[in-house]
Order: sequence, then structure tokens, then C-alpha cells
Amino acid sequence: MSTITHDIEVSPEPHVPPPTTGKAWHLTWHGVRTVATLELRQRVRSTRWVIALVVWFVVVGGITLLTSGSIGFLSGSGISRLERGPLLFSAVVMLVLGLGLLVTPTLSSTSINGDRNAGTLATLQVTLLSPAEIVVGKLLASWAASLAFLAASLPFMLLALAMGGTPVLSFVLVLLLVSALLLCVCAVGLGFSALVARTAGSTVLTFLTVAAVTIIAPILFVVSLAAVTTPGEFRVWTSESDGYDAADECRWETVTEVRTHTELTWWLLAANPLVVVADGAGIQDAATSNDPLSGIRTGVRYLRAGPAAEEDRCWSALSDVASPVDTPDPDASPVWPWGLGVNVLLGAAGVVTAVRRLHVPQRKLARGTRVA
Repeated sequence: MSTITHDIEVSPEPHVPPPTTGKAWHLTWHGVRTVATLELRQRVRSTRWVIALVVWFVVVGGITLLTSGSIGFLSGSGISRLERGPLLFSAVVMLVLGLGLLVTPTLSSTSINGDRNAGTLATLQVTLLSPAEIVVGKLLASWAASLAFLAASLPFMLLALAMGGTPVLSFVLVLLLVSALLLCVCAVGLGFSALVARTAGSTVLTFLTVAAVTIIAPILFVVSLAAVTTPGEFRVWTSESDGYDAADECRWETVTEVRTHTELTWWLLAANPLVVVADGAGIQDAATSNDPLSGIRTGVRYLRAGPAAEEDRCWSALSDVASPVDTPDPDASPVWPWGLGVNVLLGAAGVVTAVRRLHVPQRKLARGTRVA
């Protein structure tokens, strides 16, 4: 009895790449909207976020009303009605920006590692969603949450605008610049959320990054003043008795004095969010106004110009000779694009880090990282 065998050719199984391999930066509006919608629904269901929004409205409203009352009380000491509006507007903007920089890091710094610890991040990663869609969707959701706090402040900003003295263009520029800065902070927090396994660690690192550009950099500017203060020669238009004697004649002298060259270190202040907003949306010239935003803008531009090459120290009221000193105005070119550019670079670094960390397969994971 013979046995007949048939050779059956079995084709090898095709290699199916992981869902996110090769398309880490693939972006579709449908994918981004899906992730953002899921994130926002989760935030809306959270009572803590609603409570935080109510507390924000009460705090900003209370401080605005107290500031308005204080400005109204000071109106009898020489502050005109048109100056009250810019003063209140500057106070509200500085308050909203400061509180926004405190609240925004908590909205995104736990977005990725929080989902990873809860075991819900892997569910998104095994879908057709790319890492870029997950990151951008979470970024838009956290940004929308931060804009909700900004929207809660709009009534008080409109109140200051209604008092007069503040151009509508300044109001619009403030909203745009503050929104852009909040987006950058959300992106930085998202990057640390993907980089650090623990939510507490990513939150602390985000706060440290915000503090670096808002507090540490200005402190470094002040500390570095000693390093840029050096003796040097410059021309002075002066007289022997400081010009108080009618017989004195003013003349040029070359003197050697210690001067501070702030044009070498002004960039330490450029990335400060308050400087970015003040320079980009200064209400008016500080020479004719006493609002803080215009004062900050003019002050930073004077610091960028550094000390003048010539000075007029002949203060004689009896002299008929006109001063030959040509004191140039500070550089009128804006500072805020440089500062906003630094914040945008920090935010872009956070987004790139988050996308790379969500790429599957990941060669190395932190110890104790939960995959699913």
C-alpha cells in the first residue's frame, strides 16, 4: 500500500508594523479633534476644574474691584479720568497673566504620564492615532482649558477698557499675546509630562521652567549688573560750577566714569512674559502716561540702548547757548518678538519631546513605567 503525500506551500505571514511606526508626525484634523474632545469631556466632568474656574473669577473680580476703588480714591491726587483706565487695565492684565502662569502648568503637566499611570494611554496608542495627533489633541485641550480662565477675566478687562484711555488695539494685542504665551506653557508642560514618569515631577519641572523666564532671568540680570559695570571715557557738556553761575561757560570735557552697559544683558529680560505683553501691547508712551505696561516697555528699550555716548550736565538756566548734546531716543524696534520667539522654542521643544516619547515601539522606558 503506497502513501501519497502532497507538498503544500505555506506563504509566510506578512509583517504588520506597529500602528504608529513610520507615521509619528502624521496629522489629521479628525484625529486631533478626537483626542481633544476626549480630554475636554474628561475635564468638564471634573468638579475640581469647575471649582478652580469659579475661584479664578471671584479672585480676579475682587482684586479688580479693589484696584478700581483705590485708583478712584487716588484720582483726587492728580490722576485724571483718562489715566484711571490705563492704570486699571494694566493692573488687570498683570494679574491675569501672573495667575495664568500659575494655573496653566497644572493643566498639561500631568496629561500624558497621568494617562499612562491610569492605563488609558496605551488604548490611544494602539489605535490608528499617530503620536503627533495624540500630543496636539492634548495640547489643544489644555490650551482651551487655559483660555477658559482667560475668558472668565474678560468682563473685568472690558470694564477697564470702558473707563477710557486704553486703545482697542492694545486690548486685542493683549489677548493674542497672553493666549500665545499660555499655549507655550501648555506645550512645555506636555513635554515634561511625556518625559517624566511621575506627575509630581513633571509639574515641578514645568513650574521651574516658567520661573526661569519670569523670575530667575530678571534676578540674573540684576546680579550681572556688576559684571557689566566698567570704567570708560565719554564726552560731557559741562561747566566748572555745574552751570549755576551766569559767568560760567559750558564746554566739552572728556571724563572717565563707571558706567553700566545694560545693552549686553538686556536679553535676559526679553523672554519674560510680562515684558512680552507690555512691549507688544503698551498702551502709550511712558513719558505721557503712568501705566505700568508702558513703563515696562520704555524701560526695557532704554536698557537695550545702554548708556549714551554723550551727556548734558550744563544745567544753567541763564545760558543762551543751546545744548549741542544729541540724546538719541531708545531703539524703537520691538522687543516682544525676541521674547515670544524664546517661549515658542521652549514650547516646540516640549511638543517634539512628547511626540518622540509616544512613538511605538519605544526602545527604552523609565523604570516602573506602566505600558497598559
